This record gives sequence, C-alpha cells and structure tokens, in this order.
Amino acid sequence: MSRPPLPPYDSTTATQKVRLAEDAWNSRDPARIAQAYTPDSQWRNRNEFIQGREAIEALLARKWQRELDYRLIKELWAFSDKRIAVRFAYEWHDRAGQWYRSYGNENWEFDEHGLMAIRHASINDLAITESARLFHWAQGRRPDEHPSLSALGL
Repeated sequence: MSRPPLPPYDSTTATQKVRLAEDAWNSRDPARIAQAYTPDSQWRNRNEFIQGREAIEALLARKWQRELDYRLIKELWAFSDKRIAVRFAYEWHDRAGQWYRSYGNENWEFDEHGLMAIRHASINDLAITESARLFHWAQGRRPDEHPSLSALGL
C-alpha cells in the first residue's frame, strides 16, 4: 500500500502530507487514520508508548470518547528527506463541558511507501472558556479559507 506524497519530501509535498494528516484526524475515524501508519508503527503520544495499527486505532477511539467536538489544525514546521515536524493545536471539551486547547508538536518518520513508521507527539492542554474558542467550523475537514495557526497567532 502506498500513501502519497512519498519521500523524499520537498516544501510542497511536506505541506501536502501535513494537510492530509490534519484532514484524516479531523474525520475522527480511528480505522481510517490507522491505515496511514506502518503495521508496526511506533508512537509516543503524551505518556503512552504504543506499537502497531491495532494499538493506534484503540488509542484514537479512547481519545475521541474523552475529547468531544474535536477540531485540529496542523502546520508544517520542518522537513527532510523522510521526516516531517509539525506543530498543532486542537480544541475539544470534556463531558462536563470544559473546553480545552491542546498545543503540541510531532516528529514523523515515513517509510518509502509514505506510511508513517514513527510518531513522537508532545502535547499540553490549556483550559479555555467557550468564548475563547477559535475553531468553529462544522465537524470534519477544516475549510480552506479558515486561518492557519500562524494567522491565528497560535
């Protein structure tokens, strides 16, 4: 299976890869998202260390049971032949109605088929008021005209 764009990355293809990842995560479909990773992909997500698509799918299912009305923006930070670094922010609320903006960065490494083999994510959560929210599009893909993280001052 191949997931274009494929390495080696340039500015254009790295930016495309980041947007495709953002779009997939905004679908909140763990099975769909897990297919973008190698079968033995290694993750560090916050304080969890997992390996493989089944573990990825399970982690994402747990995530979206807790993080409700999730909306994410990713932005390219740096890239090399087979690696991409991104920064991101996402907004969500818990079951009690408390809103959060979670900030972080990820380091990705891809195989020759464009599947992510390694993902290291560092994430911090900031409680916000509902009126402080910046991500208001309908559930799913962020509209092309919606401001980027940089444009929002994040």
